Amino acid sequence: METTDTGRKDRQHGMRVIREWVVVVGVALAIALLVRGFLLQQFYISGPSMESTMFQDNRVLVNKLSYRLHGIGRGDVVVFDRITTDGEVVQHDDLIKRVIALPGETIEIRECVVLIDGKAILEPYLNDYDIQQINLEDRCRVPELEPTKISDDHIFVMGDNRPQSFDSRMFGEIELDLVVGRAFSLIWPLSDARWL
Repeated sequence: METTDTGRKDRQHGMRVIREWVVVVGVALAIALLVRGFLLQQFYISGPSMESTMFQDNRVLVNKLSYRLHGIGRGDVVVFDRITTDGEVVQHDDLIKRVIALPGETIEIRECVVLIDGKAILEPYLNDYDIQQINLEDRCRVPELEPTKISDDHIFVMGDNRPQSFDSRMFGEIELDLVVGRAFSLIWPLSDARWL
């Protein structure tokens, strides 16, 4: 009789431990999904457009809540959803670029210099070597841009590696609604981890 009671207690204890672990794992998954869906998400860098700020295969953390609390600022590094279609298939690509012009501003590029509302902006994030090389070659290898006013609820973005960046100079301004969030930290590789 004691053996049966002991066996039953052991089974009940085992079932309780399993239930507890299922609840713990379920809660952890729910929290992870909520964090990824609404707060933070990791993205990896693909391509050279943000060099020398970020390089191929770097990973960054993106704050998805940031722009619900305050507006986008010039110089912010943002991830956005670029939607393209060939008439039949809609494709979504997450791109990462730097915000250069804000809604209502007029952007112009002359002789490698970005002007906002007629005034040159400081761009300390550009690599000095690249700037020197760019200035030597073919009028910067950066296309000039006639004065262009940014629409309401839109921004103009560019990569830090101007000669090798596919950005608003090619595909135009982007809607604020397409911004996923602000990249605020480079997290991989660990040796390069830093705030952006």
